Amino acid sequence: METGNKVTITVETTVHAPVEKVWDYWTEPQHITKWSFASEEWHAPNAENDLRVGGRFLTRMEAKDGSFGFDFGGVYDEVRINECISYTIGDGRKVTITFISQENDTKVIEAFEAETTNPIEMQKAGFQAILDNFKKYSENSKET
Repeated sequence: METGNKVTITVETTVHAPVEKVWDYWTEPQHITKWSFASEEWHAPNAENDLRVGGRFLTRMEAKDGSFGFDFGGVYDEVRINECISYTIGDGRKVTITFISQENDTKVIEAFEAETTNPIEMQKAGFQAILDNFKKYSENSKET
């Protein structure tokens, strides 16, 4: 078991939408499947979300060509509607997402413990790409 210090990586964006819409798009499975991937070569064909303390979530992420895929899931530690979500993913790492209402915009800050396999910059770039995809979907979608 690793005993070293854990590195926390933070990514953020400002979504030009009210916090209630941003929250819904972040947490509702029918929206999660439209943004939870890092590039156009990937997609999220399935998402499940039991948004409550102790509830589980699972998002399936796959390359569109079928060459690779994985499940991203965990258990919620804290849920404060329109404010904060924290959870523990399957490998034990902690993640916190903070939603800050700024009139008609919402700042989304995601902090996560790095894993030890991939370089920090690669992990940060991947999470930032997913967050950027979320911003694009949230700002351009007319769905409710």
